[in-house]
Amino acid sequence: MSTTINVPPGLRNVVVTETTLGDVRGDEGFYHYRQYSAIDLAKSKTLEDVWFLMFEGRLPTAAERDRFVTELAPLRVLPDEVRAVLPAIASAGPVFNPLAGLRTVLSLLAAVRRLPPLWDADPVRRKADAMLVCAVTPTILAALYRLREGQEPLEPRADLNAAANWLYLVSGVEPTAVQAAAIEHYLVATVDHGFNASTFTARVIASTGADVVSAIAGAIGAFSGPLHGGAPDRALASLDEIGTPDRIDAWVRAKVSAGDRIMGFGHAVYRTEDPRSLMLRDIARGLGGDLVDFATTVEQHIVDVLAELKPGRNLYANVEFYAGVVMELCGLPRAMFTPTFAVSRVIGWSANILEQSSDPKIIRPIATYVGPQPPVPVMQA
Repeated sequence: MSTTINVPPGLRNVVVTETTLGDVRGDEGFYHYRQYSAIDLAKSKTLEDVWFLMFEGRLPTAAERDRFVTELAPLRVLPDEVRAVLPAIASAGPVFNPLAGLRTVLSLLAAVRRLPPLWDADPVRRKADAMLVCAVTPTILAALYRLREGQEPLEPRADLNAAANWLYLVSGVEPTAVQAAAIEHYLVATVDHGFNASTFTARVIASTGADVVSAIAGAIGAFSGPLHGGAPDRALASLDEIGTPDRIDAWVRAKVSAGDRIMGFGHAVYRTEDPRSLMLRDIARGLGGDLVDFATTVEQHIVDVLAELKPGRNLYANVEFYAGVVMELCGLPRAMFTPTFAVSRVIGWSANILEQSSDPKIIRPIATYVGPQPPVPVMQA
């Protein structure tokens, strides 16, 4: 006889599996990848280093890093069959939707490259497919953006690391060392973050034995929601809406009174300041300028007003608030803020997919039915 277990809404604090990939300690304001502090990695390692760590379970040696980078370079290049359909996808719809375009292009890529179901693939093939998806995602997103802007897509450059290559593919200009470093810190800090909605979605799909792209496409769909990955540009839009320091308090009070969420503040896990936000605030201050000065002023005012209006809630700036500021200062257009997040998070999704694919059990919870009751069936004699 099966046992029914009632769990809290949103699966809050429900443990669903074990993982070796990392953890988020919300009460401590700390998170890690494998056995390393994620913020320490963001400050000291390249995205390629951390990508290797997530896939292989250890940091690479210098020689392994060089081989890894060499292996990645050809994977960034789009097949001709995929390249041919990009203009139609980029121009679809009245509003540019890069994440929707990414889902579509990756699905085509899976067909072109004949990606097998995880269930039918051995670990070597699974990892190869995940490597391909992670490597080509920035190329796809940048190409769609440039086509939508009436520009030609650019070819990835093997001489640039992942962060610098991303900025180049979007803008067509080789970034400064300062810009590339700022974006790389951000990318490393956002590779993974526990069992958030998109990561859990990826693992649910992977548990069915579907192919890597199916799991990634599902994760992208979850990630695109404004309550998850889709808020860096919205947080920056709040700064535009506020306009001047004298408008901050009234703006916050009006938002709270209306029951509106203040984008860039509060987090589902952290009860302290978000460690990613603290790092990005420091990066923003290093970049300097009026936008940074205004953002830090707004942050402090919002935290103070929220503490007054919502006592005990511990609402602080999250990763999205200063992410938008840093990306704006590094020359990324706002339409590409959330895609930049996806460029790193696809690595974390893929690592979770690979880990989940080693477990043969499908994820299959149940729901409590609360609708009208059907008639009681009549038992036949």
